Amino acid sequence: MGTRATTTRRSFLAVAGLAAAGLAVDAYAGHRPREAPRPGARPDDRASAVRLLAAPATIDLGGRTVETWTFNGELPGPELRLRVGEVLRVRLENRLPAGTTVHWHGIALRNEMDGVPGLTQPLVEPGQGFDYEFNVPDPGTYFYHPHVGLQIERGLYGPLVVEDPGEVVRYDREAVLVLDDWTHGVGPSPEATLAALRRGGMRHTGQAGGHHGHHGAGGAATFDPTNPLGADAGDVRHPLYLVNGRSPRSPTVLEGRPGQRMRLRIINTAADTAFRLAVGGHRLKVTHADGFPIRPVTGDALLIAMGERYDVQVQLGDGVFPLVALAEGKDAQAFAIVRTSPGTSPRAGVRPAELDRWVVTVADLDADGAVDLGRRPVGRTHRLVLDGDMETYRWTINGHAHHGAAPLAARRGERVRLVFENRSTMFHPMHLHGHTFQVRRAGERRAGPRKDTVIVRPLERVTVEFEADNPGRWMLHCHNAYHQAGGMMTTLAYER
Repeated sequence: MGTRATTTRRSFLAVAGLAAAGLAVDAYAGHRPREAPRPGARPDDRASAVRLLAAPATIDLGGRTVETWTFNGELPGPELRLRVGEVLRVRLENRLPAGTTVHWHGIALRNEMDGVPGLTQPLVEPGQGFDYEFNVPDPGTYFYHPHVGLQIERGLYGPLVVEDPGEVVRYDREAVLVLDDWTHGVGPSPEATLAALRRGGMRHTGQAGGHHGHHGAGGAATFDPTNPLGADAGDVRHPLYLVNGRSPRSPTVLEGRPGQRMRLRIINTAADTAFRLAVGGHRLKVTHADGFPIRPVTGDALLIAMGERYDVQVQLGDGVFPLVALAEGKDAQAFAIVRTSPGTSPRAGVRPAELDRWVVTVADLDADGAVDLGRRPVGRTHRLVLDGDMETYRWTINGHAHHGAAPLAARRGERVRLVFENRSTMFHPMHLHGHTFQVRRAGERRAGPRKDTVIVRPLERVTVEFEADNPGRWMLHCHNAYHQAGGMMTTLAYER
């Protein structure tokens, strides 16, 4: 029996204090959020904070039961939902056998709340707690996860939705889809997988193909629509690929009525897998990228890398349809069902024709005029060369691993340009904390999308610009969890 999700997968928070905190929890798109405090208002008592309990748990993945780590015993963790301008208050309680944190992926929050141990906060040790409290300045689709080792691979993540009360409602139903690749408990542990990679044991972890190493200067790589990330789309073939914590054996079911418009908020929490997502018999109208509105683009499928989020609308047909997230380059897929009427469910291994038609990528997207950063003089430019050595599984930025180089400098108020130059034959979804940037295209005046995570394909150069408007020390890293563990991270630091 599938997990039904007529609105979102879960439209509640884990504690009774939610209402007191003023967080809206109604996921149905046509329903007005309940009354909440004015923007910036704070609840008066600590009991109103949302409780996130990081602890071991037994989880059913849809026919496979595993012992793993979760937030509040759920996979994904509880959905947090509030309105733009409100204050999110979360009490993290750590009952894990290891230290942890919570990073609020994509939120331009104040620096000490960013959840990076050793950079913005101390590690939250077993038995300890930590209080997160910050304003959410931008509406959109986000998520939360630890920033410690490979803990995200064990299931420590959950969706965070920031609603815009002023948004014009043009859809009837909404669902949050959390995509993941999974190995813990059904294959090697994430740590064992990383150890095998460091030994050069790609055959033990299921290399997706291709070769790693050092290559010539980056430029614009040739785009192959049938292989949009190049020949080597990942280091690890995971035993399972999940939608909302469910395997294809017992999939998530999204229900609606024929003719309704369904908004899908899609989040890729995977460690090593980009997905190509499609709904059989339907087209996808892409409306938001990493939380920010774009000029809508309608295609047949969507490419979404680790750390990225996209909002799409689907005009529902009459019947039962497969929702497939193809694990790019890995000959496997995650699977869910969209049902609007009685009928036989499609088999889990079905491959919709839409997957082989127009796949929407970042190259197709332009920012909505309301969020376009516009053009102004660039105060400084940082060039970031991305490279790797497979013999030692060491991934570097400008030849350094694990913050080995001096931090990238920025001064408050200036426009900063980042030029990512990928000299490896693997793609890297590069993520900047605390900011959003605008993707720039060489020789084009088009306003690329506002994002915080961008794919840099093999041998490709990608340019982005951001406003230095959030002082602090911030991480910039590849959101492939294994590449990050292998060293592909650096720091952006504001000058005093």
